[in-house]
Amino acid sequence: MTTSDISASIDSYDVSRLMSQTRKLAADYRKQTGQALPVTEELARFDAINILGLSKLEGEEGVDAVDPLGKSSEAGNEPVNRYLIKGRVIFKGGKARQKLGKLNLNSDWTVLLMVIYDADYLPEQLYKVHRKTIDAEMANVTKDKRGSMTVAKYKAIGELIWENAESESEPKSDIDQSDSERKQQD
Repeated sequence: MTTSDISASIDSYDVSRLMSQTRKLAADYRKQTGQALPVTEELARFDAINILGLSKLEGEEGVDAVDPLGKSSEAGNEPVNRYLIKGRVIFKGGKARQKLGKLNLNSDWTVLLMVIYDADYLPEQLYKVHRKTIDAEMANVTKDKRGSMTVAKYKAIGELIWENAESESEPKSDIDQSDSERKQQD
């Protein structure tokens, strides 16, 4: 097999179909082994970019996407927003205080997009949190070793901008409660 044969076969893949197969494989693997495959970040990038119609940004560390072409700042050709995209799968019976993971605070992103997945790796919700809000929140909280906040905290300070209309509505769990709601119950 030559390099051109490999390139031709790679170019012929339908990325949407590959992502669909990845979701099924990851969900089946989790059901069989109890372990999660590390595919959530790639799925989150793919889903957020497609759901919101963003332009994927290649080759820039810490920034995954920008506003669609044609939408730029008043100052010129710079995009209005530069997005960091993260994802988290919420498994039933999982940890009550799930973390999103460490954000690269040294990168030039302006908005965090957080994609929440169900146990089948299907997107359920998409939240938007502005960088200034996160910076202010990080300054006011004690950071753990990873410097991350809980999914519930990001939900509390962010804005729900998309929800899967086909998802089943379930009662709030500990994961969905903000820190203030949790303190009121204690």
